[in-house]
Amino acid sequence: MFRLAFSTNAFKKNSLEEAIDAIAAAGFAGVELMADVPHAYPPALDSAARMAIKRRIDSLGLIVSNINAFTLFASGDTYHPTWIEHDEHHRDLRVEHTRQCIELARDMQCGTVSIQPGGPLIGTALNQKTAAKRFSESLARIVPLAKKLDVILAIEPEPGLLIQTAGEYLQFKNAYFRDDSSVHMNCDVGHLFCVEEDPAEVIRSMPGEIAHVHLEDIAANRVHQHLAPGKGSIDFRSIFAALRDIDYHGWVTVELYPYESTAAEVAKNSMRYLRPIVEASYS
Repeated sequence: MFRLAFSTNAFKKNSLEEAIDAIAAAGFAGVELMADVPHAYPPALDSAARMAIKRRIDSLGLIVSNINAFTLFASGDTYHPTWIEHDEHHRDLRVEHTRQCIELARDMQCGTVSIQPGGPLIGTALNQKTAAKRFSESLARIVPLAKKLDVILAIEPEPGLLIQTAGEYLQFKNAYFRDDSSVHMNCDVGHLFCVEEDPAEVIRSMPGEIAHVHLEDIAANRVHQHLAPGKGSIDFRSIFAALRDIDYHGWVTVELYPYESTAAEVAKNSMRYLRPIVEASYS
């Protein structure tokens, strides 16, 4: 059976310790660590700090569900530096950050690191083919470390970026990492809904590719704006039924970064809404 977690990226106005405590109090079994400022930015965490974080998580009965390496505000913004930058130095920053996130995953006894799918093409002179090749070359630089440390790199399709759909992810995977067990997909249910894919159908059609799941609601207009579960149009019963049908035993992490002013309350409300749906899917 899958387990529910909550991401600390909703708690950007709080310390990491406060975020972990609030997520535990809301009743979640796991916590996803935002590997960026102001939380678990790897260069800011020496071994003592990492041990302290892990002890706190353990003491609350939590498990780290995922290391979220998508953003890099410490060096840029939500997307930049990307994997496909024209400037090689900026690509190096993204590669190095992800390398450090893999090591953080090891230290937190976590099996996945979710990553952005290349980056946005808008504002670049890149075509799809060239951008995909550049992404693959950048990613290939850290795959050996992921294999060595038994960590999966989970590519997260997102509207407006190089890889937007589950189908595009599969094309990329088959073209560059077909037989690589360290490269899989972070299945973001809301993102799939935004690009008019059926998340439940995707889950059933590619169970071997799903390493981790992100969960949020989306309005009926399919605009990419994360909403708390129950506030949009996603059929979560069908999502959990699909996860049950493929015998998924990984993590489902609720990711609600726009709610930083009410993060603790939203975490509690999300658990209240989702728990009966999960329980009903296994009754």
